[in-house]
Amino acid sequence: MEVLLIGGGLAGLAAALDLAGRGHQVALVERKAYPFHRVCGEYVSNEVLPYLRRLGADPAPLGPAAIERFELSSPRGRLLHAPLDLGGFGVSRYALDDFLYRRALALGVTFYLPATVTEVAFDAAADEHLVRLADGRELRARVVLGAYGKRANLDRQLQRAFFQQRSPYLGVKYHLRLPGFARNVIALHNFADGYAGISAIEDDKLCFCYLTTRANLKQHGSIPALEQQVLARNPRLREVFNAAEVLYPQPEVINEISFAPKQPVEAHVLMCGDAAGLITPLCGNGMAMALHGAALAAAEVHQFLTTPQSRSALEDSYARHWRQQFGSRLRVGRAVQGLFGAPILSELAVGSLRFWPAAVQALMRRTHGQPF
Repeated sequence: MEVLLIGGGLAGLAAALDLAGRGHQVALVERKAYPFHRVCGEYVSNEVLPYLRRLGADPAPLGPAAIERFELSSPRGRLLHAPLDLGGFGVSRYALDDFLYRRALALGVTFYLPATVTEVAFDAAADEHLVRLADGRELRARVVLGAYGKRANLDRQLQRAFFQQRSPYLGVKYHLRLPGFARNVIALHNFADGYAGISAIEDDKLCFCYLTTRANLKQHGSIPALEQQVLARNPRLREVFNAAEVLYPQPEVINEISFAPKQPVEAHVLMCGDAAGLITPLCGNGMAMALHGAALAAAEVHQFLTTPQSRSALEDSYARHWRQQFGSRLRVGRAVQGLFGAPILSELAVGSLRFWPAAVQALMRRTHGQPF
């Protein structure tokens, strides 16, 4: 085959749609069967809408929430308000991923699911990749895109540097119903060693997702205890826990979320989405970055497959364009994260930014892109 994608999240599905739409033979390996939930804030900047429409995947039929305003609270509940320049939309990954999957099926993308990749090897003599699945199947492809998310055993096999360092972070997500919550707002609420986001999605539901540390969870023994003893100290979050209807019994949880720098190309595999680099959830733009990364990767791969371009030129060009597009955003995201988490510093940051709206808008512009 021409292109094999490892991972069927937003980056993998969008790149599959893009390349199949350009006439290429595309296959995708995903370890779960659609539809399924993912730990994700489920807010998407409107910068992605022109691209999704070009792919024939305008999310409007899913009934997403239109989000226009941003709120940020300190651990004591002091609020900062700001408009969102571009705005965004809220839609669950359960619905959006399945929507893109069905669109990709209609375009002829081959799916292997549920299936797990255990090894990727590059055959220099044949100038192609050999990909082995856990069930023993072997697949060959001219180009492999790694779009498998934040952290996977494949990172170990590829000997990626970031994988050698343990990350202290974990993420937790619920869907809720909460009477009176403004559906045009995305709200981020700080607490000790973490922050939580809440925003509307389809069907009058809300996504509630938070990032904290394993140490925080270990200290309090369980997720319910952590929420009541730590998160609920923020009065904004206490209101959520007191009034919300939780729509599924157990939260989705993901461990070892790493914000360490990653390389966009590893062992001749082009990385995109969270596999290439993850912006902090506090910046609220990971889904848009995944889609933009897919657009960059698909354009570079199409160039490689339709011209005499060398593989080294493909890899150099993709890495250069990826860093130009996302390098600064990721650095600013890590810097912004450093302002929050510790209660005193969070109080100072929110207290200062409340009276400095130009700084808030500047930070948003530095962590968001332009329509593409």
